[in-house]
Amino acid sequence: MERLFERRLESLAEIFAFLKDASEAMSLDDRLSFSVNMAVEELFTNMIKYGASGEKEILVGIERTPNQLHIRLVDYDSEPFDLTDLESIDISAPLEKRRPGGLGIHLVKCIMDEVKYEYKDRTTHILLTKYL
Repeated sequence: MERLFERRLESLAEIFAFLKDASEAMSLDDRLSFSVNMAVEELFTNMIKYGASGEKEILVGIERTPNQLHIRLVDYDSEPFDLTDLESIDISAPLEKRRPGGLGIHLVKCIMDEVKYEYKDRTTHILLTKYL
């Protein structure tokens, strides 16, 4: 299942409804559905926030195989930003020694088993995989 969403924060309600329908159709448990929602919300909002000049819609897709769940986000009008290259965050460090930002992507990397990034022709592809 996949669908295009307008690049605005108000689209999150539509995205959550889409993911709820997909989760029910794929018989995903509540815990996994929560993780999917959190990851998609983080990445979608980052695409809007840091790709504010983009005008095209963002694709959100979800697919289940017997042993894996794949979540795909595609931003068709973006600048490169490889979230897989970000340094790990030391969450045990005192607040005064931490730099702002990056915690959401850190959480996405922690809850998903694989995070892949590809960029070509102003198009960002992010593929998240969760083993079932």
